[in-house]
Amino acid sequence: MAAPSPNDSPPAPAGKSIPRYELITLGDELLLGLTANSHLAWIGAQLGRRGVLLGRNVTITDEAPAIAAQFRESWARADVVITTGGLGPTCDDRTREVVAEILGQELVFDPEIMRAIEERFAKFNRPCTPNNRRQAFKFSRGEVLPNPNGTAPGLWAEQDGKVLVMLPGPPNELQPMFTDQVLPRLAQLGLVSDQEGYLQLRTAGVGESMLETRFQPVFARYPGLGVAYCAHQWQVDCRISSPDGRHPRATLQQIAAECAALLGDDFVCFGQDNLAKVAADLLRNSGRTLAVAESCTGGLLANSFTDICGASKFFMGGIVSYSNDSKTLLLDCPECLLSQHGAVSAECAVAMASGVAERLSADYGLAITGYAGPAAGHCCDDSAVGTIYIGLHSPLGDWSKKLVCPGARHPVKLRAVTAAIDWLRREVARELRRAAAPLAN
Repeated sequence: MAAPSPNDSPPAPAGKSIPRYELITLGDELLLGLTANSHLAWIGAQLGRRGVLLGRNVTITDEAPAIAAQFRESWARADVVITTGGLGPTCDDRTREVVAEILGQELVFDPEIMRAIEERFAKFNRPCTPNNRRQAFKFSRGEVLPNPNGTAPGLWAEQDGKVLVMLPGPPNELQPMFTDQVLPRLAQLGLVSDQEGYLQLRTAGVGESMLETRFQPVFARYPGLGVAYCAHQWQVDCRISSPDGRHPRATLQQIAAECAALLGDDFVCFGQDNLAKVAADLLRNSGRTLAVAESCTGGLLANSFTDICGASKFFMGGIVSYSNDSKTLLLDCPECLLSQHGAVSAECAVAMASGVAERLSADYGLAITGYAGPAAGHCCDDSAVGTIYIGLHSPLGDWSKKLVCPGARHPVKLRAVTAAIDWLRREVARELRRAAAPLAN
């Protein structure tokens, strides 16, 4: 039997048809490319985990006619409309006023909102200018979504059998409001599931087509199974669900466990944790520490670990040694090694990894050196762009790996960081297994 289509929709909340969601992202800065539209990816992912497929996202300008036309269209088509942006205090923030007119709702001043705005300005010892008063208006038949991280509150309205959610544009304000306030409200209305709508397996080091080939015999035994793949740098996610509800969650968990067993070390985790988080958990479980050294990735490797809460428990620090002199001064890389083999070499990667581990007193040292490109005169030729060496120092020895991943500069750097962290993850996991083996016997 053939595997189910990757385009199968997530399951609907129990007893409900799948509601249609539309997302309107507002802002000239999005259309000009000055700001990335991260709201689509983030909100789409949050809804997808709760069993709802975002029906459409439209990005529009801040002009009132554009807002009015798009909101009328989305309000006619969707069960839930979410807007982002246009709730601030300046002249280009028009969303609140335009939408209120279309819904036939009066905007009323709320002293409590104004008080919260004034308190926030006072907290940062800044004057609250008169135009901030615009943010203190709400729908006469709606509710306010408090914004603990900014001055523009969100707005919630239920009308015509539909739900409107209006959120501020900055991600650090929008995201906690969505997870802490919007999702629970939608769950109470039965518009999202109260648990994740699919199970996700994260994998690394295996391609999308090969992953499907490995999983195909398992999935073929379960008619109606929803399957979808998503490829990232060096990684592929596989999501499994039961669109028609015939497979209970326990069955999905059984299928996922069987797939994970097929992968061995290529299996990273269930759920949403990234490689750095998984590697960090392994380091903490083993009581080991890590230090990193990098040249062409310019701090991205260290940043991957310092993004993790509690990183100080295992992460000793990082050194960006971009020049040969810095490799010698900061990492004790021998000048003769650099002269003989060059800064982009297996020997240099190993010297960097062992050097940073010794300098920062860490159990593991992880290093990256390479040509991120584009070609730079005497440094390398076109054929060398994307040549990366990773060095790993561990309690059991020192090793290096070579990668060839040609492409634009930033993707090359991301690929190098991902591959380095994945190698570390595998080695720490093996150490933990070796340590557990005598106990099992």
